[in-house]
Amino acid sequence: MNPYEVLGVKPGASQEEIKSAYRKLVKQYHPDQFTDNPLQKLAQEKLVEINEAYSQLGNGKSSSSSSNSYSNSSSQSSSSSNSGNYSQDLVQARACLQKRDTAGAEAILSRVSDKNAEWYFLTGVVHTNKGWYDSALQNIRTASNMDPNNFEYKQTLQQLQSRSRSYGSPYRTNQGSGGAFDCCINLWCLDSICECMGGDLIGCC
Repeated sequence: MNPYEVLGVKPGASQEEIKSAYRKLVKQYHPDQFTDNPLQKLAQEKLVEINEAYSQLGNGKSSSSSSNSYSNSSSQSSSSSNSGNYSQDLVQARACLQKRDTAGAEAILSRVSDKNAEWYFLTGVVHTNKGWYDSALQNIRTASNMDPNNFEYKQTLQQLQSRSRSYGSPYRTNQGSGGAFDCCINLWCLDSICECMGGDLIGCC
C-alpha cells in the first residue's frame, strides 16, 4: 500500500496537507454515510486503509524519508497489475478530467496499450461526458469487474445505475441534445474524479 496514493497527496506533502486530506476522506467514507448501503463493507475497508495510511504519514513523521521509501517500492513493482500502480498516462488522463478537458483525456487514453481497470474507468467517464451513456456504463462496469475491491469504481457504477433508474430511461447513446440532465451528470462525474484526487468540484456533494 502506498499511503500517498491512499490519501491522495503528493510525496513530500506537508503535515497540514496530509491532515487535511485525511479528514476529508474520513468524512467521505464515514459509516454514517453508508447506512443500509450495499457498499458499507467496502467503505469500512477503505476507512481502515485510510487510517493505516495516516498512521504512516501523520503525527509529524518524516514525509521525505517515507517518500523515498515508497518511491523505491513503487519503481520495483511498476510492472504489477495492481490497480494502485497506474501508468503516468492514466494519471495525466485523470488530471485532464479534473480540469474538464475531456478531449485531452480521450487523446491520452487512446494511446494506452495496457487496458487495465483504471483505463476502462476513465474511458467510462470520458464517454459519460460525451453523452455516450451505454458505452460509459459498459466501461465502468468492466472496470468494477476487473477490480471488484475498488470502492471508487463500485460507487460510481452504482450511482450511474441509480441515475439511470431515477430518470426513467436507460442510459443511451446521445443523439446530440445536451439537456439539463446531461449537464448534471457530467458535473457529478467530474466531481467524483476530483474528490478521489483530493479536490472537490461541487462543494455541496
